[in-house]
Amino acid sequence: MSDSLDLKELGEFYKDRLLNDVVPFWFPRAVDTRHGGLLHCFDADGSIVDTDKSVWAQGRMAWMLLTMYQSIEKRPEWLAWAESALTFLERYCIDPSDGRMYFHVAQDGTPIRKRRYAYSESFAAISFAAHAAATGNGDSAVKARHWFDIFTRIHFEPGAMEPKFTGNRPATDLGSRMITLVTAQEMRRFLGKDPLFTQWIDRCINDLVTLFMKPDIKAVMEVVAPDGSIIDHFNERTLNPGHTIEGGWFVLEEARQRGNDPALIKIGCDMIDWAFARGWDREQGGLLYYCDVYNKPVQEYWHNMKFWWPHDEALIGSMLAYVLTGESRYATMHNMVHEWSFNHFQDKENGEWFGYLNRDGSPSNTLKGSLWKSFFHHPRALWTCAKYCGVIND
Repeated sequence: MSDSLDLKELGEFYKDRLLNDVVPFWFPRAVDTRHGGLLHCFDADGSIVDTDKSVWAQGRMAWMLLTMYQSIEKRPEWLAWAESALTFLERYCIDPSDGRMYFHVAQDGTPIRKRRYAYSESFAAISFAAHAAATGNGDSAVKARHWFDIFTRIHFEPGAMEPKFTGNRPATDLGSRMITLVTAQEMRRFLGKDPLFTQWIDRCINDLVTLFMKPDIKAVMEVVAPDGSIIDHFNERTLNPGHTIEGGWFVLEEARQRGNDPALIKIGCDMIDWAFARGWDREQGGLLYYCDVYNKPVQEYWHNMKFWWPHDEALIGSMLAYVLTGESRYATMHNMVHEWSFNHFQDKENGEWFGYLNRDGSPSNTLKGSLWKSFFHHPRALWTCAKYCGVIND
């Protein structure tokens, strides 16, 4: 396998897949012309499986459309589809009792489920920020900051989030830091260099290093005790390699923004290296979904499945690590992920990637979209890789 990457050729490949394979699968079929907003639960051939809408997906899909609108081509339909999602968010997805967002609504906006965490708000923040940058709309900038403030308050203000457990085994999580990090990066990209965004980025990276990274065993924990110690139980021992790689490239992106900061490059590369070493399936290829920090059995029965999004994150992480370091091992890593992913996830007949594979790489089902999978992780990976290859200007 090659120890270097032809960035120009790869960049053109990823851009072509984005515009000629992924976008045509989703649009215009995702546009709900009756109720507004975007549908996203599709089978392999694009037929609708469920008309319910994830609130996450409305923000994520709008962000992706607006990102393409600004960086590739100002296609009016991309802007219109994104604005339909943003209008739907404001009209139907906010609980009037407390101003928080729902997680899951029916096609017409009837609330179905609300969750304790505030990731709906984080994705609303980046989509409104992207809209503000794309259109110069000052109201969207205000809304972006509003949702960012709610998101960070819920996740970091003591007592603001309803507890999930009894409190007898206190813990803190990586996910809130990672999403805050990337959300603050997007806010800064679209709204400008407000010191507030940098403060959140610095805080999250510091927490990542001091609480969750374990250099002695080369692992990044998902959940730790408040002092950073490992909790020796099923849930707290569980590692998610794809999540760690995703966090790694967020840190590498921050290194890039800060003039290729060597300390941040080391942090991001360590995260990617450790996750790949633990998570890559040496028998059948691809990234395992979960593994145990002490190599004990994992409780979740889907632990050895291959989900689409960790492979998208690994494409980005290995690409950016190669661009920043020039080290051949990241070219090898990228080629491994690229070859396995496009050989197994890609639907050569209908376009796009399947979402869920068995351990051997065969489709577990034929879903292309669900309440979790939408027009986000895969197009983001294609767009981001093309950007790092120099084919798309951010």
